[in-house]
Amino acid sequence: MRIFNALFAIIFLFSAIVQYNDPDPLLWMVIYGYGALVCLLAILGKDNKILHYAGILIFLAYALYLFFVPKGVLSWLTEHAAENITGSMSDEKPWVEYTREFFGLLILSFALFINLIFRKNINKQKLKVTQ
Repeated sequence: MRIFNALFAIIFLFSAIVQYNDPDPLLWMVIYGYGALVCLLAILGKDNKILHYAGILIFLAYALYLFFVPKGVLSWLTEHAAENITGSMSDEKPWVEYTREFFGLLILSFALFINLIFRKNINKQKLKVTQ
């Protein structure tokens, strides 16, 4: 799990750094920074399940919003036939930004969820060893 967390901490830290040119950079720096911090705390054994649950709840709630917002992910899927979102963004294609943000939130949620699962398994193993 340390390698998993180190990899995701680096990815999330890098993602936070490159948000400076985003339309809403502070929000996304905080979001990706939170993911990096939780992964770093997990490496150090200082994480708390509340941090995981809070992150997952907030990230998935925001992802749900981005899915249904006008010109969001649902629009990308239904009106634009899930066209390529790797190109450059423009004001004529707002679904590109929303869809990228949506998938970023899913990746963050996935990392925190995996940490929760393994955190529970590690705690169960510790209880067996001490008994």
